[in-house]
Amino acid sequence: MSKTTAPTDPTGERDLAEAGSQLSTAPDESAPQLPALGVVGWARWFWRQLTSMRVALLLLLLLALAAIPGSLIPQTGTDATKVAAFRAAHTTLGPVYERLGLFHVYSSVWFSAIYILLFVSLVGCIVPRTWQFVGQVRSRPPGAPRRLTRLPAYTTWRTEASPEQVREAALALLKKRRFRAHTAGDAVAAEKGYLREIGNLAFHVALIVLLIAFGWGQLFKSEGNKLVVEGDGFSNTLTQYDDFKSGSLFTSDDLVPFSFHLDKFTGTYEMTGPNRGTPRTYQAALTYSEGAYGKDRKTTVKVNHPLEIGDAKVYLTAHGYAPVMTVRDGKGNVVYRDAVPLLPLDNNVTSTGVVKVMDGYRNARGVSEQLGIKAFFYPTFGGAGTEAGSQFPALINPLLNLEPYHGDLGVDSGIPQSVYQLDKTHMKNYKDAKGLQVRGNLKPGETLTLPGGAGSVTYEGTRQWANFQVVQEPGGGWALAGALAAIFGLAASLFIQRRRVWVRAVRGDDGVTVVEMAGLGRSESAKVPEELGDLAGLLYERAPGAPDPDPDPAVSPDPDPHVVPAEGAEQQ
Repeated sequence: MSKTTAPTDPTGERDLAEAGSQLSTAPDESAPQLPALGVVGWARWFWRQLTSMRVALLLLLLLALAAIPGSLIPQTGTDATKVAAFRAAHTTLGPVYERLGLFHVYSSVWFSAIYILLFVSLVGCIVPRTWQFVGQVRSRPPGAPRRLTRLPAYTTWRTEASPEQVREAALALLKKRRFRAHTAGDAVAAEKGYLREIGNLAFHVALIVLLIAFGWGQLFKSEGNKLVVEGDGFSNTLTQYDDFKSGSLFTSDDLVPFSFHLDKFTGTYEMTGPNRGTPRTYQAALTYSEGAYGKDRKTTVKVNHPLEIGDAKVYLTAHGYAPVMTVRDGKGNVVYRDAVPLLPLDNNVTSTGVVKVMDGYRNARGVSEQLGIKAFFYPTFGGAGTEAGSQFPALINPLLNLEPYHGDLGVDSGIPQSVYQLDKTHMKNYKDAKGLQVRGNLKPGETLTLPGGAGSVTYEGTRQWANFQVVQEPGGGWALAGALAAIFGLAASLFIQRRRVWVRAVRGDDGVTVVEMAGLGRSESAKVPEELGDLAGLLYERAPGAPDPDPDPAVSPDPDPHVVPAEGAEQQ
């Protein structure tokens, strides 16, 4: 078997080498070098990337992901106690979370960076789009294409009306149907659905409003809690709050001036059935006034129905009992008389607290001491032999259990302590003649006598207390308006279709007017053909069809001479 060798072609090899050199990725020294971008060029490139829609969506997603740790990890601004407990329980994760700012997510540097970049990106997206939309609104619909048969929705017929009459009828009909229409040459051009662009623009503007409202609310917000016993009042000043936190730009001058008085708290509960003890109503009757010299007004605050005064809202968040106790010293002098709020421990409002008598008490020897009395309260005591705890949350069979101590409460050491806890480091309990600790279970009106002539403690009765949360969020109204605008804007951009309609009327060779109608939508939709058919029917009534010309016997007749087939389009 002989081997065939291809003849050598120096010209072909030269052409191949030239083609290969053209395809080479090696730099061509003879080609002109493009100038470097420079600082301004890179700045423009970065701005185009930042203001692109995909980057805005990416930043919006990052903001949503960044907010997740703020919901899962305890936050310093919300509950510092839980943050301290988390650090104590997680000695390894605690310092890591602290460095990452996960205990104060919404004020951290990285969250603020995402927030600001998203704000700038949205502004950069919306401002050019706004001017573009303004130009579209001011412009007229474009003239009719030369070949309407190419459009997806098309129909035609012949009429004896003049072209001018057809165009006038079409113009009036389209304007009546809220189209923006005008005559352009031999056709009427109309467009509808501008609300789609308005909705799209409103959606993006609403996002900016939401971001501004959120930032404004975080900077100027305030939130405080105050426990008020029946018969007592509250004035909206910083010194009146039990605890208070606010935004970084908030000042005491931003507090809304008002005051209120708790007249009565009412709580009702389910008496029978599987839901026995479940609250039915919690409400607080208040007398309030606005400003320093405002007129007193009556109102009732319920759960999720706050009292609104200016930018401030007063919410009812909790309730409990405050037994009224009177403490006398060894000589019978009253050294303490007040209602002592106790904290609930369970759903049946079994409560605990401390009575601290810091000044004025002298024991049987006339020596000044301090008293500390641990108190447990049962709104409905079940009787001897029942489990420790209240049997029902309502005040049916109240019982007050007391454990008195004497000595030094430690309040002068400078170390802050809770009013609901008793430091017994320097305290001693009272003991009876048998050496047993003195305790007392008191009904309303009963008295516990301290041993050795040290005095007595009397349970006078029970009042109720309510805890109120006063919140000021100056951006709340704007945030709600932005959320509603975003919903309606998104709905408009999704469900409203922008479409165009053209009506052309020209006189044919036989003197009869030929009418063509066509429609085009921004997206695929069955609404455009349906709407065009409806408009064509109405216009046909004003410009009815003319008899068809006699067909040429040599030409095959058109089975439907009134409809001209669109090239690759749907017939109407």
